[in-house]
This record gives sequence, C-alpha cells and structure tokens, in this order.
Amino acid sequence: MWSYVRPWQAGQMEAPDFVRTAKALGVEGVELLDFFYHDKANWEPETTEIQRALDDTGLPVGVFSVSNDFSKANQADRDAEVDLIRRGVDQAKVYGAEVVRVFAGDSMPSVNRDEIFGWFLHGLCEASYYAAEKGVKLALENHGLIAGRSDQVEDLIHKVRIATGTDTLGANADTGNFLLVNEDSADGIRGVAKYAYMCHFKDFEMAPPDWTGPSYEAVDGTRFIGSAIGEGAVDLGVCVSELRNYGFDGWLNIEYESDEDPTSGVPRSVGHARQYVA
Repeated sequence: MWSYVRPWQAGQMEAPDFVRTAKALGVEGVELLDFFYHDKANWEPETTEIQRALDDTGLPVGVFSVSNDFSKANQADRDAEVDLIRRGVDQAKVYGAEVVRVFAGDSMPSVNRDEIFGWFLHGLCEASYYAAEKGVKLALENHGLIAGRSDQVEDLIHKVRIATGTDTLGANADTGNFLLVNEDSADGIRGVAKYAYMCHFKDFEMAPPDWTGPSYEAVDGTRFIGSAIGEGAVDLGVCVSELRNYGFDGWLNIEYESDEDPTSGVPRSVGHARQYVA
C-alpha cells in the first residue's frame, strides 16, 4: 500500500479502497502497513472494514509491515518498539499473513555504532521469540546506515538466529535501498537472498541535476528518485535471478515511490513486474 501513500495522505484513498484497487490491477495479494491506520491506539474498527474488502476481493494479505525503530537511547522506548512488532505479529495473524516486515533503525549522533547494533540485536531477539510462538516470520528490511548493506543485514540475522535458536528472522530484500548505501542492488540481493522471506520490488533512478522534487540521498551524496518498475537504474532482472538461485518463492511486493501519480505509474509497474517474473 505504500505505493499509494500520497492519495492516502490527501484523503483520496483508504485501506479498503487500496485492496479493491489491487484487485482491479490483477495482482495476487496485498501488503498492508501499520502506517495507514488512522487510530494508532485501536486498529480494530479499521481492521473490520479492511477484512470486508479482503473477503469481497478474495485477495490474501501476504505481508503485514510495521515501522519500528530501535534507534532510541531510552530502554523503555526500545521496549515499546518490541511491543509494536508483537502487535504487528498479532495483526498478521488476524489477516492470515505469514510474514511481518520489520526495521532495525539508523545511526544516531554521538552514539557508538556498536552500541546501537546491540540495541538492534536485543530488540530483534525479543521480537523473534514472540513471533516464533505465533508461527510468524519477521523480515528485516535493508534500511539505514547500520542495517542497510547486505553484510550488515546478514550479520544481524545470523546473530539473532544464533541467540534465539530459531530461523524466525529473515530478510526483506529491498531492491532499491541498497543504492542508498552505495551497494549495487544485484550484489545486495545476492548477499541476503538466502535469508529472504519477502522482497520489496522497487526501482530508482539518479535525480537530474535540476531536480527540485522529493529525492533520497545516498551516503556519497548521490540523489535518487523513485521510478516505475523497469524504468529506472536497478537491474531488476538480475535481482529476480539471484532470488531464484536461492530458491526464493515468497511474495514480490511492488513498492512504487515515483513522483508520478500512482494511478498511472503503478499499473505500468505491475505490468513490468509480471514480465520480470515470467
């Protein structure tokens, strides 16, 4: 649903509308996010409406995503982020989703990276214990400066699995985010593919020199902007091949982040994604 964040923010689309739009596009399932609940304290009323749309369309929820952040100096605040993941796991069970997308966090001024990594490790372990009890997998997205490169993601996943004795934590292989830490997307996917429980299928391109719209700045200062799937700089064909080489058979979730209106850009992205899968 993140592909339609701008219509949602403009009050033009709610989650049930998104589900019905997805059905019209002919996709096989949807990814829902905690971000899109208006009442952050009580998801139940909106869940009822979303479930009605799911029942009407017959679409499954492949992934439920939460936007946790363990980059918080206060232990109580980090504990609250673990609770958010637990809540996401419970919500995934409501929808019948088997995977919850999670984050680790990012760097913080004046805080040692090793200390922050320890916060990530502890939080993801605690969340993994709960998810394992519920039979739900967690998929860590490559996102940020401490858990953005494939080697960083692999290190976190490996250490959480050793500590918890489960394979609950895996990867959300995001094909675009690797560029923001100056890692080639195909190389990044190759590095995490064996852990992948889902994939954010995303395309970026370098921003023109005169670009004044929204952009993402990589660690070397290069600016990127979103594009329709198959129309940017990411070698998505190789990314798909690398996932297949490791036996990935999970959800390929289109995440459209272009400045172009999603009502025109998302249908093109769906069509191009089908070609890559085929």
